[in-house]
Amino acid sequence: MTKDFFSKLWYQAWSLILVEMSGQELAWLFRPGGHLSLLAARRTTIVVTRVRLVAGLFAVLTPLWVVIDIAAFPAEVWHGLVAARLAATGAFAAILVALRRMDSMSDAYRALGMLLAVPTSFFLFSYQHMAQFELHGVQAAFAAGYAFLPFVMLAGLSIFPLTLIESLSFATPMLMMQVVAAALRWPIFDWPTVAASFWLLLLITAVSALAGLSQLGFMIVLVRESIRDRMTGCFSRHSGEELIELQFVLAERSQTPLAVAFLDLDHFKQVNDRHGHDAGDQALIGAASQMRLQLRTGDMLTRWGGEEFLVIMPNTNAMQAGHALQRVRQAGLGRRPDGTPMTASIGIAERLADAAADWRQLVEKADARMYEAKQGGRDRIVGPV
Repeated sequence: MTKDFFSKLWYQAWSLILVEMSGQELAWLFRPGGHLSLLAARRTTIVVTRVRLVAGLFAVLTPLWVVIDIAAFPAEVWHGLVAARLAATGAFAAILVALRRMDSMSDAYRALGMLLAVPTSFFLFSYQHMAQFELHGVQAAFAAGYAFLPFVMLAGLSIFPLTLIESLSFATPMLMMQVVAAALRWPIFDWPTVAASFWLLLLITAVSALAGLSQLGFMIVLVRESIRDRMTGCFSRHSGEELIELQFVLAERSQTPLAVAFLDLDHFKQVNDRHGHDAGDQALIGAASQMRLQLRTGDMLTRWGGEEFLVIMPNTNAMQAGHALQRVRQAGLGRRPDGTPMTASIGIAERLADAAADWRQLVEKADARMYEAKQGGRDRIVGPV
């Protein structure tokens, strides 16, 4: 009990600091699991776009330093460095080609991992290569400059909206790279320098992680404000369209079912006409609240317009959707201002059962069945035959 108390206190304290985020949103800052699909899709786009930008920039800048290597080092040194730079340039170009289709956070992780692997490999090779030669004066100064590459890489993590776990996961290999370099006792390292460098790397890692968390927190707030219907708290029509389009693509790719249910509150116009719009708004809020309570985890409730709602049910066939919506009906949708129960006419469509070509066709079928339910006496469910 004490542990739960301090856990809640911790979340509340951080929630106040981070734009009064909810406990669930705060948890999203620390771990990647459980994010809204819209948030994950936007994060994927941002991470992949920025990886592409950095890879393109390095593909241009990396070979330009060849001139400096040739001018600063003897032939036996710069031959290897130039070869490594050309290989790194080719790897950055390959990343640009590989990033043409990236649809999920797993793809974004691979993209960021590939981006970080190239300079990491170049760093390890360059130091091992230069350790074979005795460099003095200007040559030693230029060689020392290669030690700053891990600092640049860790600082670069700050441009990505990453959770704390993600930031540490990508930063740890680069930190371990310094430990390995020190353990091998390469000539360019001495222990006081290593200790100071490692401490600075830890500070840069902390700052980069905070920068990534700040970006992610800002994104979470923006997504929350943009995707929710202000009155009912359901997903808005615009975000609902994005959600169902995304779910339809995922269902097609994995060949899994996807059900949608169209709900229209029965005789709702009479509520506004007889009791006023304020009473109608309260009845609408109550109905949405009841539906959210009864729907399963993973089902997405969208306010499609007026008193119409769309439920998106991933990995759900028509029969499962019918059972789930029947539970919603039995639990009730709240009450009208006159005390009578609120009811709804419901139409269900399912991607495989209806052989829907796209998400719009799926919604149209559910909409048509909702009208069948109305014509059949309302307060009922009509699904695929």
